Amino acid sequence: MKAIAHDRYGSPDLLELRELEPPTIGPGEVLVRARAASVHPGDLFSVRGRPFPVRFMTGLRRPEYGVPGLDVAGTVEAIGPGVTHLSPGDEVFGCGIGTCAELVRATADFVLAKPASLGWPEAAALPTSALGALHGLRDAGRLEAGQRVLINGASGGVGSFAVQIGKALGAEVTGVCSTANVETVRSLGADHVIDYTGEAFTAGDRRYDLILDNIENRPLADVRRALTPRGTLVLNSGTGATGMRMLARLVWPLMVSPFTPQRLTRFLSNPKRDDLDWLAARAAEGTIRPLICSTFPLHETAAALHLIETGHARGKVVITVAA
Repeated sequence: MKAIAHDRYGSPDLLELRELEPPTIGPGEVLVRARAASVHPGDLFSVRGRPFPVRFMTGLRRPEYGVPGLDVAGTVEAIGPGVTHLSPGDEVFGCGIGTCAELVRATADFVLAKPASLGWPEAAALPTSALGALHGLRDAGRLEAGQRVLINGASGGVGSFAVQIGKALGAEVTGVCSTANVETVRSLGADHVIDYTGEAFTAGDRRYDLILDNIENRPLADVRRALTPRGTLVLNSGTGATGMRMLARLVWPLMVSPFTPQRLTRFLSNPKRDDLDWLAARAAEGTIRPLICSTFPLHETAAALHLIETGHARGKVVITVAA
């Protein structure tokens, strides 16, 4: 099979289109013939091997598998023992391992029928970022209907889903983005949009019950002033620092949180079958629609990751694996 792979950590330019042996599936797994995949900042981290803790998952000295990508859409090629809800030929989407490849191994519970309303690129764009938005708002943020929610980085991969999921959960949503993306964020359903090039969301009088900060580009004290006295701040990567400064910035809000009535938290987003079902249902009814920035052919995966690295991708970046 053809796949994008690398043998050592570093620039995305190390990625090469190679011929690899197809992955072997076991009990409870499926093999998916990919039509599209999507990439996000986590894939960039795994390619660069930075920040260092990602190597505990990808390999300490060198990549153990070396094929990036977690999101896939395609057709089931084969099923492992114990898989009963899928059959070869089914059109599916979900989370796999090394999805920038023609054949992808995936846990069957994290793969489900593709909504008919979504094309291959849209379906591949959905899983990881939409799950991150859902887990950040509903689980870490404990969002309740009627609350005021602010999404910093509202035009990005997670942010564009967060705007729509926040509305689906009954919140009043404010999105923060650049001038170029104001109308896009408004079209996603945001009640209010703040253009950060002309106004800092931390400088206004408006206070929010929940802030999902996908960028973390403002001092913690300033962001806390934008919260209600008992509001919640959910921090989602984007620390903008390296080394010990990055570690301090990751940990400091968690150390402050016990000493304030405000709740400051981080979260990990892991795939769950029920949550993928929820997202698929919302996509099928049109409540959630993936926002796609650009598509790249498989052999240009490095260029896709460089685009993500700029921090200015609008929505999701998709890899087309097969026509």
